[in-house]
Amino acid sequence: MAGIVAPSQKIVGLPRQEQSFATRVLGEGGGRAARLLGDSRSSIRAHGASDESELGRKILAIHEADERGIYVKPVLNIIDDIFYRAAADIPGYTQGLLSQSDIDEKALHSATSLHDMVELPTRIISAISCEIFSKCSAGVDVNTIVMDILKLIKHYNWDSKLVLVLVAFAITFGEFRLVVQLFQTNPLAKAVALLKQLPDILEHVGALRPQLEALFELIGEILDVTKKIVEFYELPGTEYFTRDSPEILAAASHIPTAVYWTIRSIVVSATQVLALTGMGIEYLTEQWELSSLANKLNNIKGHLVELIRRCHEYIRNVKDIEAFEALGRILLTTHIDNTKPLAALFHYNDGQPALYDCYNKKRIGTEDLRRKIVALFITDIDPNVARGSEYAILQQMYLEKRHNLTRTESQYEVVWVPITDYWGDEKHRLFETLREQMEWHSIHHPTVVSPVVIRYIKEKWNFSKKPMLVVIDTQGKIVHLNAIHMMCIWGSLAYPFTTNREKLLWEEMRWSIELLADNLEPNMNVWLLEDRHICLYGGEDKDWIRKFTRIAKDVAREAGITLELLYVGRSKPREREVKTIIELIQKEGLSRTLDWNLIWYFWMRLESMWHSKGQLTKPENVKNDPIMQGIIAMLSYGSSEQGWAVISKGIGEMVKSNGEHMFKVLSEHGLWKPREIEIGFVPALGEYLKRVNLEAPHHCTSLILPATEAMPETVACSECGRLMERYTMFRCCLD
Repeated sequence: MAGIVAPSQKIVGLPRQEQSFATRVLGEGGGRAARLLGDSRSSIRAHGASDESELGRKILAIHEADERGIYVKPVLNIIDDIFYRAAADIPGYTQGLLSQSDIDEKALHSATSLHDMVELPTRIISAISCEIFSKCSAGVDVNTIVMDILKLIKHYNWDSKLVLVLVAFAITFGEFRLVVQLFQTNPLAKAVALLKQLPDILEHVGALRPQLEALFELIGEILDVTKKIVEFYELPGTEYFTRDSPEILAAASHIPTAVYWTIRSIVVSATQVLALTGMGIEYLTEQWELSSLANKLNNIKGHLVELIRRCHEYIRNVKDIEAFEALGRILLTTHIDNTKPLAALFHYNDGQPALYDCYNKKRIGTEDLRRKIVALFITDIDPNVARGSEYAILQQMYLEKRHNLTRTESQYEVVWVPITDYWGDEKHRLFETLREQMEWHSIHHPTVVSPVVIRYIKEKWNFSKKPMLVVIDTQGKIVHLNAIHMMCIWGSLAYPFTTNREKLLWEEMRWSIELLADNLEPNMNVWLLEDRHICLYGGEDKDWIRKFTRIAKDVAREAGITLELLYVGRSKPREREVKTIIELIQKEGLSRTLDWNLIWYFWMRLESMWHSKGQLTKPENVKNDPIMQGIIAMLSYGSSEQGWAVISKGIGEMVKSNGEHMFKVLSEHGLWKPREIEIGFVPALGEYLKRVNLEAPHHCTSLILPATEAMPETVACSECGRLMERYTMFRCCLD
């Protein structure tokens, strides 16, 4: 009979050398899953859930796994090639399949692989062919044939069972289609076709078209289900699953019946070839029955696709957890240098350089940063990044570094790391645009930062949207989770930007006009050295500014002191308003004033002090920390449009108050002048201010604080000492 392989015929294959997790876990069968792979219909009659369960038990009763199998993938590629070529002249059937070149390449590779390996079990394949065609000719029930075939291959794995039966059918189907394709041009094929009476059958091909189309549709589903079962068996090993894993329980329930229905569909398809080559077209199965089987397999395929998806998802999650933990171990360990941590954070799978030197416009590798302090500038991908305060601080620091490359404080590099949940074309273009504006380094492409690294940055480094500067030392250790604030406060003095350096700097500080004003005013050092009286004031009330500066000058003359007045504006200033006030002060000669850019920096630096000092101060200690109390007071003044003033003598004691109270105290200078003669101008001013503040019948100030971990539960008013009411406010960062 055509299609039967003789026992001596050799089809080369190979034994399975290593069993997948599915083979080992499903080998004995059994188990119960939460969902079914099949639907409620079969190709011949309706099957309920109980019928499917009973069928599954019968199939498993036949199965005797001894891990016997074959390398199914190269065999399946050859089968795929057979059906592709057999259907090449069938309009519409090959749509959506691999291209001819792909098929040729896969078939050639698979054929070579088969030729170099041991043979397939041809006796088993021949026996399967005999079972199908002899019993179909004898009118044996399809279910009986399938069960008998399963007994023949009971020792094989589930994917091997299916591929062996498919090999038997592919040989017969391929021979049949070969004769059909060649009988008009090849004398041998014509002779065989005449004996099989194919010309007579082909005369009726128009009437048979619905059945033939349904047959090819069914064959397509057979191949699809087979490939999915093979794909399942190629999943990684048992390190990801146990016998009780939901995915394995589902597979134990679904795959045996999936194999049964696929073999059953193969048997039905084989009967169509038998009808066309000997029994007669009257024995062809009805189109609706073939379509019903195809639908059955399509539903099974859907369940297999979902099962495989769940397995891949679980494996991916496990791998992500392992990679996450491994990354944590690398970043928390001290190394000889920083090469390994940087490579763990940024890498291409193909080993190409993962970073980009924005200044020299060239790609660089993480090894180029070996034994350098590396500051990771982590931001959202946003057009406002280049307009933010963090960017301005970093730009100023890097400008100083460029001008003094050899000094110790310049021995660091910055790498921009943009993080976003989704990279679209617009964000990619923005990434390129922003990168071209920078002078430091950047990641070369967003893909060098893996999802695991992004998760680590968000969960362990608490990155949300606000830019941060994570510092890695020369040995690859994380030494600061956000050094941008210490950079803002101390500039290059903050080097090497470690938490320990930050603590040391704060230990050396005291609350004074020197810390508050730094060197923003060119004459500040001279004023401090000469121990002059210095007054910083702000607000946006023009009338108060005029009155205050005049009364302050008058009181200074009366007290016989030199008082330097310096206008520093307010927090979150409105540029037009502040520039108008600066112009007014300069035009009327009221006092000195900081430039607009320095006013912005003055208040940004105060906020950085709040973040920096706040991270190092326990919330319960805030009220007893003079520096924190001073920062809170200044930020409360900056939160209002009203006037305020701070007065000190050199780096000595400072007194502060809102504009109304300060003006009142200066206006009543004569009342506290005797005390001034006894203890000095600033102490006497402070004493009188305390009395005025305590007598104030109204709320003194409001306070807007940047959110930090050091946010105190209660804050006392900087004027009267009473506890302030607490509110939560959200404000646009571009305000």
